Amino acid sequence: MNRSYSKESLSEIAGGDEDFMGVVAQTFLEEIPPDLAALQEAIDNDNKELAYQFAHKMKPNLEMFGIDVQKDVAAIENWTKSSKPNSAIEENITRLVSVLEVVFKELEEDFK
Repeated sequence: MNRSYSKESLSEIAGGDEDFMGVVAQTFLEEIPPDLAALQEAIDNDNKELAYQFAHKMKPNLEMFGIDVQKDVAAIENWTKSSKPNSAIEENITRLVSVLEVVFKELEEDFK
Protein backbone atom coordinates (compact mmCIF):
# COMPACT_ATOMS: atom_id res chain seq x y z
CA MET A 1 0.00 0.00 0.00
CA ASN A 2 1.44 3.36 -1.04
CA ARG A 3 1.86 5.83 1.77
CA SER A 4 2.66 9.54 1.92
CA TYR A 5 5.40 8.73 4.41
CA SER A 6 8.14 6.12 4.30
CA LYS A 7 7.52 3.24 6.67
CA GLU A 8 10.95 1.91 5.62
CA SER A 9 12.62 5.13 6.75
CA LEU A 10 10.79 4.95 10.06
CA SER A 11 11.70 1.27 10.48
CA GLU A 12 15.35 2.04 9.77
CA ILE A 13 15.44 4.72 12.45
CA ALA A 14 13.65 2.43 14.93
CA GLY A 15 15.94 -0.48 14.13
CA GLY A 16 12.91 -2.46 12.98
CA ASP A 17 11.37 -2.33 16.47
CA GLU A 18 7.60 -2.13 15.81
CA ASP A 19 6.82 -0.88 19.33
CA PHE A 20 9.35 1.91 19.04
CA MET A 21 7.99 2.80 15.59
CA GLY A 22 4.58 3.18 17.23
CA VAL A 23 5.99 5.47 19.90
CA VAL A 24 7.75 7.62 17.28
CA ALA A 25 4.56 7.77 15.18
CA GLN A 26 2.48 8.72 18.23
CA THR A 27 4.96 11.45 19.17
CA PHE A 28 4.79 12.78 15.60
CA LEU A 29 0.98 12.84 15.79
CA GLU A 30 1.10 14.71 19.10
CA GLU A 31 3.69 17.32 18.08
CA ILE A 32 3.33 18.05 14.38
CA PRO A 33 -0.39 19.01 14.10
CA PRO A 34 -0.11 21.86 16.65
CA ASP A 35 3.20 22.97 15.10
CA LEU A 36 1.57 22.98 11.67
CA ALA A 37 -1.35 25.05 12.98
CA ALA A 38 1.09 27.48 14.61
CA LEU A 39 3.05 27.70 11.34
CA GLN A 40 -0.13 28.50 9.43
CA GLU A 41 -1.12 31.13 11.98
CA ALA A 42 2.34 32.72 11.89
CA ILE A 43 2.17 32.90 8.08
CA ASP A 44 -1.38 34.33 8.18
CA ASN A 45 -0.14 36.99 10.62
CA ASP A 46 2.99 37.65 8.55
CA ASN A 47 5.12 36.71 11.57
CA LYS A 48 8.15 35.56 9.63
CA GLU A 49 10.36 34.92 12.64
CA LEU A 50 7.82 32.59 14.25
CA ALA A 51 7.03 30.94 10.89
CA TYR A 52 10.74 30.19 10.44
CA GLN A 53 10.98 28.67 13.92
CA PHE A 54 8.07 26.29 13.31
CA ALA A 55 9.12 25.34 9.76
CA HIS A 56 12.66 24.69 10.97
CA LYS A 57 11.45 22.71 14.00
CA MET A 58 9.26 20.44 11.86
CA LYS A 59 11.85 19.78 9.16
CA PRO A 60 13.82 16.94 10.86
CA ASN A 61 10.61 15.06 11.69
CA LEU A 62 9.35 15.38 8.13
CA GLU A 63 12.68 14.10 6.83
CA MET A 64 12.74 11.25 9.35
CA PHE A 65 9.36 10.07 8.07
CA GLY A 66 10.44 10.43 4.44
CA ILE A 67 7.64 12.90 3.69
CA ASP A 68 8.28 14.59 0.37
CA VAL A 69 7.70 18.23 1.35
CA GLN A 70 11.29 19.46 1.70
CA LYS A 71 10.88 21.93 -1.19
CA ASP A 72 7.80 23.44 0.42
CA VAL A 73 9.45 23.78 3.83
CA ALA A 74 12.55 25.30 2.20
CA ALA A 75 10.35 27.78 0.29
CA ILE A 76 8.65 28.78 3.55
CA GLU A 77 12.02 29.20 5.29
CA ASN A 78 13.29 31.30 2.37
CA TRP A 79 10.15 33.43 2.45
CA THR A 80 10.80 34.25 6.12
CA LYS A 81 14.05 35.92 5.08
CA SER A 82 12.45 37.94 2.28
CA SER A 83 10.18 40.93 1.98
CA LYS A 84 7.66 38.98 -0.13
CA PRO A 85 4.00 38.85 0.95
CA ASN A 86 2.65 35.61 2.38
CA SER A 87 0.77 35.04 -0.88
CA ALA A 88 4.18 34.11 -2.35
CA ILE A 89 4.13 30.83 -0.38
CA GLU A 90 0.42 30.14 -0.48
CA GLU A 91 0.89 27.08 -2.72
CA ASN A 92 3.67 25.75 -0.48
CA ILE A 93 1.71 25.96 2.76
CA THR A 94 -1.39 24.55 1.08
CA ARG A 95 0.57 21.57 -0.27
CA LEU A 96 2.33 21.05 3.09
CA VAL A 97 -0.98 21.03 4.95
CA SER A 98 -2.71 18.68 2.52
CA VAL A 99 0.20 16.20 2.48
CA LEU A 100 0.47 16.22 6.27
CA GLU A 101 -3.27 15.72 6.74
CA VAL A 102 -2.97 12.53 4.66
CA VAL A 103 0.11 11.44 6.65
CA PHE A 104 -1.73 11.98 9.94
CA LYS A 105 -4.57 9.70 8.78
CA GLU A 106 -2.14 7.07 7.49
CA LEU A 107 -0.14 7.03 10.73
CA GLU A 108 -3.33 6.72 12.77
CA GLU A 109 -4.36 3.73 10.62
CA ASP A 110 -0.92 2.09 10.73
CA PHE A 111 -0.18 2.66 14.43
CA LYS A 112 -3.50 2.41 16.27
